[in-house]
Amino acid sequence: MRLLFAGTPDVAVPSLNALFDAGHEVVAVATNPDAPAGRGRGVVPSPVAQAADELGITKMQPERAREEWFGDAVADLAVDAAVIVAWGCFIPDQLLSVPEHGWINLHFSLLPAWRGAAPVQRAIMAGDTVSGATTFRLVHDMDAGPVWRRQAVAIEPDETAGELLAKLADSGAGVLLDTLRDVEAGVEPVDQHSSGVSLAPKVTVADARIDWSCPVLQVHNLVRGTTPAPGAWTMLGESRLKVLRTALVEGDDLAPGELVATRRSLRVGTGGGTLDLVTVQAPGKPPMAGADWARGARLTAGARLE
Repeated sequence: MRLLFAGTPDVAVPSLNALFDAGHEVVAVATNPDAPAGRGRGVVPSPVAQAADELGITKMQPERAREEWFGDAVADLAVDAAVIVAWGCFIPDQLLSVPEHGWINLHFSLLPAWRGAAPVQRAIMAGDTVSGATTFRLVHDMDAGPVWRRQAVAIEPDETAGELLAKLADSGAGVLLDTLRDVEAGVEPVDQHSSGVSLAPKVTVADARIDWSCPVLQVHNLVRGTTPAPGAWTMLGESRLKVLRTALVEGDDLAPGELVATRRSLRVGTGGGTLDLVTVQAPGKPPMAGADWARGARLTAGARLE
């Protein structure tokens, strides 16, 4: 098929590569403009832009999809379909019907569950044990279009959002290829169920602050769901500490936020249960084992996270 591909982050790259390797004619890629990144804040292209360059595919980088020149360019491409994976731009209504088969969206949830920008993060934070990938036709309402395919994937008990996203990016690329075969065969998508809808708004830094009075599993899931970004965090006095990985442990009847450090572990109390702070990150420092950080921090008796 003759395709336009739209995407920006790392998780979209496996789909672009899969389309190219399968012999589809990807005539252009739409992705976000180059942006500052890293400690030096130098301007760099998105992962999808870099992949497009490596594959020799023409790039289009509008600030917004509603820009007139972009709409004209999409029409001029005369593609059979536009494939979109985590682009981050709202597609205006007048563009939805420009490709012959519309815009085919790969979304990382089992729709209608977790419509929105952060489906994987919100699923883990909610304690879900199953996620997946869905392909659907883009419509005006967010993630509400008719569905071609769904593929379920188990969420492992200690899996982080970053780990699950990487897994779904690879398996979702296969779902996307199967969907394009469906489209070529004339298979029509099926409307989503009206029940079971849940929303997945972007996870903010404020959302990622740990409340140690919450039950232990809720805190554990918050850490998993916000790793690697924006990163769960807490305060020790005036210093912010990121918590990147935790483990459920037994024993140690600790008050919420109370810390106990040993040579091999750093444990903290919650509103019901104890966590081992497996990996943490202090400001300006690399991630490190919680026990190693505690030795360097020289915690005083009664130290408590807030």
